[in-house]
Amino acid sequence: MISIDPKEIPVPKLHRYLLESIGPRPIAFASTIDRKGNKNLAPFSFFNVFSANPPVLIFSPARSGRTNENKDTYLNIKEVPEVVINVVTHAMVNQMSLASSPYDKHVDEFVKAGFTPVESETVQPFRVSESPVQFECKVTEVKELGSEGGAGNLIFCEVTRFHINKSVVDEEGLIDQLKIDLVSRMGGNWYVRSDKNSMFELDKPISTIGIGVDALPDYIRLSSDLTGNDLGKLGGMKNIPSSKEIVDMLSSYSGDFTIDNVRNLLDSNNLTLAYAILYQLNQ
Repeated sequence: MISIDPKEIPVPKLHRYLLESIGPRPIAFASTIDRKGNKNLAPFSFFNVFSANPPVLIFSPARSGRTNENKDTYLNIKEVPEVVINVVTHAMVNQMSLASSPYDKHVDEFVKAGFTPVESETVQPFRVSESPVQFECKVTEVKELGSEGGAGNLIFCEVTRFHINKSVVDEEGLIDQLKIDLVSRMGGNWYVRSDKNSMFELDKPISTIGIGVDALPDYIRLSSDLTGNDLGKLGGMKNIPSSKEIVDMLSSYSGDFTIDNVRNLLDSNNLTLAYAILYQLNQ
């Protein structure tokens, strides 16, 4: 294990370590405007949602690590404390990347990147028509984290209205996670596409409380045949099956008593039968 004191390495190297290990990071494609009405559009991956009531998003246009200058987005928000945060999809990722170029302050990235500006309803900055979800926001706070290159500037944004394209909505009126096709940032030049090949579902233990890995018998908990994910699934059982339940399950089970079958059962979330087979293998 490498142990690093962030104060003892150059900021560019620290920056790379942070971005290469913390991800995927959602992208805030931020549209702002200065007091003269000049439009600006830029992506930021220091971004997330932090509250639903009130609805608050936060992103950070950090100071340049090379020049120590603040981004045009930050300067615009200091003049006009409003922003539209547009989500980024795979269909627009190359245009979004082009908009991140270091154009001069008064260059309109909507024009340079070929995006279509749409008037907002509650704020002055324009929305990006090509983005399927657009958040109009009032900036409630700007928190500067430092004065040196690489220092962040946290922009607290309260959502005043948002717009959702019907093309990404499912039959229940919610956003379909496969249809929206979002992209996220990794380190260097790498991105992640949130499609069916990269996503998986995992039930959240909100309504039930699992027994925990610590409640599993040692022959399971310390088994070299099981991974941490395997133990996490078994620890999610609501209770350990009784001896009678184990006997009943095994008597109606027609498969082989093997670790491979245990893994198959865990993959299909048949936890109690997987536990029963592990019990049998230990006898």
